[in-house]
Amino acid sequence: MASVFIPSENRTIESKEEILAFLQPFGVWYEHWPVQGRLDPAATDRDILDEYAPEVEKVKQAGGYVTADVINVNADTPNLDAMLQKFNKEHTHSEDEVRFTVSGKGIFHLHPENGPVFGVTVEAGDMINVPHGMKHWFNLCDDRHIRCIRFFEDAAGWTPHYVEQGIHGSHSPMCFGPNYVAPPAKRFGSSSVLP
Repeated sequence: MASVFIPSENRTIESKEEILAFLQPFGVWYEHWPVQGRLDPAATDRDILDEYAPEVEKVKQAGGYVTADVINVNADTPNLDAMLQKFNKEHTHSEDEVRFTVSGKGIFHLHPENGPVFGVTVEAGDMINVPHGMKHWFNLCDDRHIRCIRFFEDAAGWTPHYVEQGIHGSHSPMCFGPNYVAPPAKRFGSSSVLP
């Protein structure tokens, strides 16, 4: 189940209802789909798309997405660090970034215009969208593994548009669990940021 961490408030949100209420004003939606017992750990990408075909079709229809694929990365993925460098810096997309996590764990750091920077830790069963134009970045958790269904409005996929002087370096890239305690804020000028 997902969790939301707001560094400026040193606050973690873990209940589904509170997560939905917190994300809604930012145009971010969240769902949790059942995963327990639905897939063999050795399932292929095609197996995943077939198993979740009803849910995939529903999301495609609701959001106007034309295609879906599966991304599967782990610590042994060739050029993983270079791949992650594309997404661990603050950026935007010209279309929504929509992902359903089949296995593994990662964190979307979101930087909305109308609110604080916050992290959404996603794991198996979590479906989230990052609205087009919202500044964000993504990090894998310690095991460096995630397998997701991705949805696209354009079959060519989306391209990151990097933010000049992005704030990603001033926020912890780690995943936030239920026992996470933020380190003391450091002072840089007039604002407090996490290391």
